[in-house]
Amino acid sequence: MDKSTFETKPVINGPMHVSLKHDSAHKHVTGSAEYIDDIPEPIGTLHGGLGLADRAHAEILSVDLEAVKAAPGVVWVITAADIPGENDVAATGQHDEPLLATDLVQFHGQLIFAVIAETRDQARRAAKLAKIEYRDLPHFTDVDSARENGAKLVCEPMTLLRGEPETEIEKPPLRIQASMKIGGQEHFYLESHIALAIPGEDDDVTVWSSTQHPSEVQHMVAHVLGTASHAVEVKTRRMGGGFGGKETQGNQFAALAAVAAKKLKRAVKFRPDRDEDMSITGKRHDFRVDYDVAFDEEGRIHALDAVYAARCGYSADLSGPVTDRALFHADSSYFYPHVKLKSEPLKTHTVSNTAFRGFGGPQGMLGAERIIEDIAYAVGKDPLEIRKLNFYGQPGSGRTTTPYHQEVEDNVIARVVEELEASSDYQARRQAILDFNENSPVIRKGIALTPVKFGISFTMTAYNQAGALVHVYNDGSIHLNHGGTEMGQGLYTKVAQVVAEAFQVDIDRVKITATTTGKVPNTSATAASSGSDLNGMAAYDACRQIKERLVDFACRQWKVDKSEVEFLPNRLRIGSEIVPFDTFVRAAYYDRVQLSAAGFYKTPKIHWDRKAGRGHPFYYFAYGASVSEVSIDTLTGEYLVDRTDILHDVGKSLNPIIDIGQVEGAFVQGMGWLTTEELWWDAKGRLRTHAPSTYKIPLASDRPKIFNVKLAEWSENAEPTIGRSKAVGEPPFMLAFSVLEAISMAVASIADYSVCPRLDAPATPERVLMAVERLKNMS
Repeated sequence: MDKSTFETKPVINGPMHVSLKHDSAHKHVTGSAEYIDDIPEPIGTLHGGLGLADRAHAEILSVDLEAVKAAPGVVWVITAADIPGENDVAATGQHDEPLLATDLVQFHGQLIFAVIAETRDQARRAAKLAKIEYRDLPHFTDVDSARENGAKLVCEPMTLLRGEPETEIEKPPLRIQASMKIGGQEHFYLESHIALAIPGEDDDVTVWSSTQHPSEVQHMVAHVLGTASHAVEVKTRRMGGGFGGKETQGNQFAALAAVAAKKLKRAVKFRPDRDEDMSITGKRHDFRVDYDVAFDEEGRIHALDAVYAARCGYSADLSGPVTDRALFHADSSYFYPHVKLKSEPLKTHTVSNTAFRGFGGPQGMLGAERIIEDIAYAVGKDPLEIRKLNFYGQPGSGRTTTPYHQEVEDNVIARVVEELEASSDYQARRQAILDFNENSPVIRKGIALTPVKFGISFTMTAYNQAGALVHVYNDGSIHLNHGGTEMGQGLYTKVAQVVAEAFQVDIDRVKITATTTGKVPNTSATAASSGSDLNGMAAYDACRQIKERLVDFACRQWKVDKSEVEFLPNRLRIGSEIVPFDTFVRAAYYDRVQLSAAGFYKTPKIHWDRKAGRGHPFYYFAYGASVSEVSIDTLTGEYLVDRTDILHDVGKSLNPIIDIGQVEGAFVQGMGWLTTEELWWDAKGRLRTHAPSTYKIPLASDRPKIFNVKLAEWSENAEPTIGRSKAVGEPPFMLAFSVLEAISMAVASIADYSVCPRLDAPATPERVLMAVERLKNMS
C-alpha cells in the first residue's frame, strides 16, 4: 500500500473519510502500548489468586482454608462472608451470579474464595491448598442433555410471529424438517482479564479494568462494596482485544480487587492466566436450530417455524438479549411471508455464556443460511439462486417486513451481491469447479456466495446513548474523552477524526485520553457495533457547542456576521482576515469564552415492545457479501481456503483502512468459529479445550490464499449517522458463512450434489471426513 495512505495531515476535505493509521498502531507493533499489567505498580501492591471449584454441580459441605491462610506470603483469604455489600455481579440484575459461591457450585471452575498474597505466584500456589468437601449433584452441559433433563430457562424466551405459519406451512408442495448444531467460541483476546484496584480516602477506590463497559464495572464494584457509584472510578485506556468477552466478565475480577484493596488499604491486582481465563469466563453461546420450512418447486419460502435453543450456562448474564438478537437475525437477508421464531435460553452447568462479536446474530443468520442450502439441494439449484429468489424486496414490493415487523427501507443486498458475483467471476468459477470435481477422485472443490444483513443498535433502547467531553486549550490543542473503549478496533482514532474534522485541524492536535467514569458518566458498553455511531455523534455535539461559542466571539470581536466566519484547515476566515486556529483560540480564552463542552447523543427512531414482538429495534442495516472457494481432501477431511472475495457496505467510511482491517479480521475470526474452534466439555463437566494447545484459532497460514476485500464506495448511510458512515465491528463476521457453505458444496460433490451434507459447525476436518464417508455410503 502506498505510504501516503497513512498520511496524518488532513486533506482538503478534512480528516474524516481518510485512511489514517490507528493512533496506537506503532505502539502495538513495538510493544510500547501500555496495558494494565504494564502500569508501574504502587509500592506494596498485592496480588490475587483464585480458588476454583472442581465440580460441575454440587453442594458445598465444608471449606477448610487453614492451609491456604498459612501459606507463604498470604495476607488475606476472601470468602463470601467477607463481602461488605452484595455478593452478586449479575449483569442483568437477576441476582443469579454470586461473586463467590457459598453452598452451591453450578459449574466447574466457579469461584469459591480468593487469595491475596505478596506475589502472584504465592497467591496462585496457596489457592490450590484448600480442602473442600462436596456432595455431587446431576449435571448437564449442552442443549440436548439440558432438554432431556428438563432444564430451566435462565431468562424469559421470546417469540416473533408474523402471518399465519401454523396453517400456511401445510400449503406448499415441499417441506423440510431438520436441525443444525452451532458451536460456541472462545474470545481468545491477547490480553486476559485483569484489574488493578487502588484504594483512596473515605469510600473511594480507583479501578483500572480491562473492560468494554467501565460504567457497569463501576456499578458492580459499588454494589459489592456497599457504597455509591460516585466513590468508584473505573479507567480503561486500551484492551488487548475484547470481542464481547469483556462486556460483563471483568466484573468479578474488578470487584475482588476492590474488596481486597479497601480492606487491606493496599493496591491489589488480579490477573488470571490463560487456562483460568478460558475455564471461568463465558463464551459465545452454542445453539441448536430446529426448523420446519415450507416452499414451492422454485425454492421460494412460504412459511417457517423455527426454535433457536441456546446453551446459556448457569446464570442469565446476557443470554436474554443474545437469544433475542438471534431471532432478530433468523431472517438473514430473506423475506418470510409466514413465520414463527422462538428462543429457548437453556440453563446448563457450565460457565455463563456472554456477549461475543455479533451477539447471537451469527447463530441466527447461520440457521437461515442452512435453511436456504437445504432448499437448494432439495430443488436441485445453486444456493445462490435460492438466495436471490428469497431476498427482501424494495419498498412497495410487499416483501419488506421483518419477523419483528420492522420495514427494511435501506435494502442494498441485491446490488451488493450482483456486483460481487460479477467482480469475483462467480459463475465461471463455479462451472470450472463442477468440471474439476468430475475428474478429481481425492481433492474436491466448493464455492459459495453468501450475503449479510445486520441490524445496528442495542436492542435495549436505553443503551443507545453516549456522552463525550471535549476541551480546547488556549494553545489550540484539544483534549478528547468519551464513553467508548478501545480494544484495537480503532474507535479512538475515528472519534478523534470527527473532532479534528469539526475544528478543521490536524489530527495531531487531538489528544485521546483513557476512558474513565470520572469524566463521562453512565456510559454504554462498547458493543453492538455502535461505538463509532454513538461516541462519534456525542463528540460532534460537544464540538458543535464550542464552535457556536467561538463563532459568536468572532462576530463580536471582528464585527462580522456568522456567514463571514469559516473554519479552514488550521485557521479561520473571519471577514477578510485569516487567523491561525491557535491564535484565535487564545484570543477567545482571554475574552472568557468557555472552551469546554459535554456532548450527548441518543439514537433516534428506535423502539421495541418485546412482549408483543413488534417495533423498530434497529436504526439501520449494514450489508455485505462474500465468495469463498475451498479445496477438501476426501481422505482426511482437511481443507484449504483458496480464495475469498468480499464486498462490504460501511456507508461513507470514516477511515477506510481501519474499516478494511475490521472486515478482514472479522472474516478470519468468523472462519475460525465455523471451521477449527471447538469447545469440548468432558463427562465431569470440565472444559478441556482451555489453552492454545487444545483450542485452535486460525493462524496466518489459514487465511484465504487469495484475499480480495473491497468496501462499497458508492454507499452512504440513508440515516444521518456520523459522516453518513455505517457500523463495521460485527457485520463482517458473518461474511465467513461462505467458507462453511463452500466446504458443504465440496462434500456434496461426493453424492453428485443430490443431498445436503448438513454440516454442523464448526466443520472440523473430523466432521468433514465423517460427512464425506456418510455420503459415500449413500451414493
